[in-house]
Amino acid sequence: MTDPRPADVPWLTPYLTVRDARVSIAFYEKALGFVMRDSVNDDGTIIHVEMTYRGQLIVMFAPEGAYGSQARTPKSAGQMAPQSFYLYVDDVDATFQQSLAVGAKALIEPQDQFWGDRFAQIEDPDGYRWALARHLG
Repeated sequence: MTDPRPADVPWLTPYLTVRDARVSIAFYEKALGFVMRDSVNDDGTIIHVEMTYRGQLIVMFAPEGAYGSQARTPKSAGQMAPQSFYLYVDDVDATFQQSLAVGAKALIEPQDQFWGDRFAQIEDPDGYRWALARHLG
């Protein structure tokens, strides 16, 4: 049986709704070190984005209204996102500070946790929560 996935696509990839694709691209690049792998434009409007982290496809997203979707970001809907993302980084403190500098909201300041990770949590400009971690062991 052939693999049903395109090349270099994991079995599961979060697909987010964002308010402005260009703003989200800039945030994920500057705050978290993501790299844009691909995007689809429709008459100059970005309608689909794929971003990698350390060579792995980590997130895809489209702006509100793309493809006729009625999905809204947590921020636009006035709700807390029911999921969060756990991202391992080289330096939790530096990534936390860089994220705040480019528009994130601090949720949990960096601190060592009982499970063995240095951990912090931010909320991105669209209202998604990101845990930033580095294993201490």
